[in-house]
Amino acid sequence: MNPPTTMAAEGLPRRRFTVAELEEMTAAGILREDERIELIGGEIVPMSPKGNHHEMVKTALNVYWARKLPNDLLFTTETTFRLSADTYLEPDFVFYPKASGLSGLNGNTAVLVVEISDSSLGYDLGRKAVLYAGFGIAELWVIDAVRLHTHIHREPTQEGYRAIVDLPPRRRVVPAAAPALGVVLAELELG
Repeated sequence: MNPPTTMAAEGLPRRRFTVAELEEMTAAGILREDERIELIGGEIVPMSPKGNHHEMVKTALNVYWARKLPNDLLFTTETTFRLSADTYLEPDFVFYPKASGLSGLNGNTAVLVVEISDSSLGYDLGRKAVLYAGFGIAELWVIDAVRLHTHIHREPTQEGYRAIVDLPPRRRVVPAAAPALGVVLAELELG
């Protein structure tokens, strides 16, 4: 369950938080560990609730990619992905080199970030994609969990991604840096 929210009073300054402060608040019990929040530029942002479509696609991809993962890569799901001192996001999947490990995970070491969206599609394709690009994420996939379309984002800049392609569910989606992870979403066993 997400906490109650308010709309910010425009024109008034807001206190910025850091990732370290949020970790301390969680340890002190001020924030619950299961709260679905992200920290963007120091602001706590509640995440949309996950729907059935989201969970079915995430589970199927988790099983698929666990079988296909090359020896030199690792992935983690729904991790607190620290991008700066005042920004962390919680993508559904992050792939990174085994050599750098989870402790070395950052915008430059992430090989592929995957967001699965049902109720948050517009946000993930908009503001969140711009954030990922600004932090240098080389490749972002935003998967529409209802239509099974994959929006592939490549060539990051500070303003967003230069190359964006939308692939339908029957097309094979292949990460540029990890071709072994290619997948046809329409062929996944969604249970």
